Amino acid sequence: MSHHLDSPAARADARLNISDVYVFRGDRGTVLVMNVCSDSAGPDAPKGFHPEARYEFKIDSTGDAVENLSYRLSFGEVAPDGSQAVELRRLVGPQAADDAAEGTVLLAGRTGRTLSTDGGTRVWTGRAGDPFWMNPGVVEAVGRAFQHATDVELPAPDSAEVTSLFAGMKVWSIVLEVPDADLLLFTRRRDIGVWGVTALATDAGGWHRVNRCGLPMVSPIFAQFDDALAERLNQTEPADDIDTFGEEITDRVAAVVGARGSTSDPHAYGQGVAERILPDVLPYTIGTPAVFGFAEFNGRALTDNAGEVMFSLATDSALSLGLGKDAVDAPPTPFFPYLAPAA
Repeated sequence: MSHHLDSPAARADARLNISDVYVFRGDRGTVLVMNVCSDSAGPDAPKGFHPEARYEFKIDSTGDAVENLSYRLSFGEVAPDGSQAVELRRLVGPQAADDAAEGTVLLAGRTGRTLSTDGGTRVWTGRAGDPFWMNPGVVEAVGRAFQHATDVELPAPDSAEVTSLFAGMKVWSIVLEVPDADLLLFTRRRDIGVWGVTALATDAGGWHRVNRCGLPMVSPIFAQFDDALAERLNQTEPADDIDTFGEEITDRVAAVVGARGSTSDPHAYGQGVAERILPDVLPYTIGTPAVFGFAEFNGRALTDNAGEVMFSLATDSALSLGLGKDAVDAPPTPFFPYLAPAA
């Protein structure tokens, strides 16, 4: 439940729900991963990528949380063999934030195949094992604590082995790898911020934002039982996050750590957490190993224990999931597309 089915709009069509975003160093360059359409939506939910939607990786390289580089993917209808047409475009500068901009077509092909440019950019889209794991009792306890401003009441230990909430589940994944030299041509800086966006075409000819995801676990921690807040987190822009959510995040963290008695100044701690996680973008230094840890956010590798890190940060305590990467039954691979493709 990094951001699995985090809002009413996401639950209405899982194809538009971003469960996770990852950024890490691959064997060719910088890898951007966006997972959508988790099996957790149930067997009757539509599958694949929405043919009337856009899936975008947004990149800020100036530090203002406004995108100046975007990679946009769009898909066609599902063919009898289950595949879909896919197209990748790059949008640079002011076009990156302009829904009406066309950008430059980099690749076109079909899902389930590795597509590459002569310059080394490559993309794979298709069904894959979900690399995320979560203890269902812990995530619910954390969500309830932040909803009701109480201490975290973890479930009593059970003699039975804990199973990940997403054991055996698959996602539909977009994996984009861009050579660092090519990426730096447009970012001009190694320090970037990344987030994912899904948007659906409207009858009026525009685009309606459905999901936004940067850092993991923000919605499950603060809005697991608050649909109104979850919708606001998805509809706003990262550049507005501090003004829009800073006070609310500060107060919610302060209430929980105050109830836990873990700090003498709950408000100051809450303010520090708000400043750490807002704006809600995933920072990364191009060309470096990714590490999503308590001390540092630098991208996010597929095997980073993001849930434990974010729970511990938000509660000012070492909050264990009781699970590790071994809970994933389709572990990532060291080669492109890095996730484990599913049949």
